[in-house]
Amino acid sequence: MNAPSRSTVRRLPAPVAAASQGYRFHGLDERDASPAELAEEIALAISYNDLNQAVMLVSPADLEDFVVGFSLASGIVASADELYDIVISGDGDARHAQVQIASRAFWQLKQQRRNVAGTSGCGLCGVEALEQALPDLPVLAPTPLPPPQWLDGLRQRLGEFQPLGQHCGAVHAALFMDARGELLLGREDIGRHNALDKLIGALQRQAIATPGGLAVVTSRCSLELIHKALRAGLHSLVSFSSPTGLAVQWARRHNLNLIHLPQHSAPRVYSPAPSEDESPT
Repeated sequence: MNAPSRSTVRRLPAPVAAASQGYRFHGLDERDASPAELAEEIALAISYNDLNQAVMLVSPADLEDFVVGFSLASGIVASADELYDIVISGDGDARHAQVQIASRAFWQLKQQRRNVAGTSGCGLCGVEALEQALPDLPVLAPTPLPPPQWLDGLRQRLGEFQPLGQHCGAVHAALFMDARGELLLGREDIGRHNALDKLIGALQRQAIATPGGLAVVTSRCSLELIHKALRAGLHSLVSFSSPTGLAVQWARRHNLNLIHLPQHSAPRVYSPAPSEDESPT
């Protein structure tokens, strides 16, 4: 059967959502709350001909463009003519893109699924359904914020734990600081998720106690890093780049201390929320 012409392809517009939203943060002394605008992210489940394929964490704008580009760039379709229909549904944190593709492309997709490699991008590797991307996770017991001096000059102290990054760049790092404020170990990887996975694995294999300590990530902090920290029982996470709005919401909901360490200003505590503002502004 021939593919329909472009004029007959039905593509429904994605629900409109803000790409950023206002939040408030405070200092480590838990005073002086200030406003900040954070990028938002959502979990977008993508199915082809009713077959779940992947869940991607994306900004909630231009979702139709993303689905088309993902389908082409991932080799799921050879051309846009093989995309027959895109319907994006859902709201809030969870959306679903139902895509109808040509029979030939769908057959090839099913063959490819037998041998799928992981990536270091913004997908959730191996996750095909929204309930897997937005799981029920344990709520941690509230933990005091780290003393301000633990984070003083932290960026400048990481070099010895980033040998690969110092040598050639292009890698992310995840580090662990113990309950005395001492950096104990670090791990590097081209994937920011992988770097944190390696750190968690090293902590387990070396039987290093994590209570009272904190993890540091040199990358941006989005939802999947919050998931990993919660599952590993890490109570505090410091990120060198701004967290996303969804990461802040989940950190607050699960009592994970979430701190952004800007390059040229004081630490910003997004979780716990400022006492006078327990929700996004």
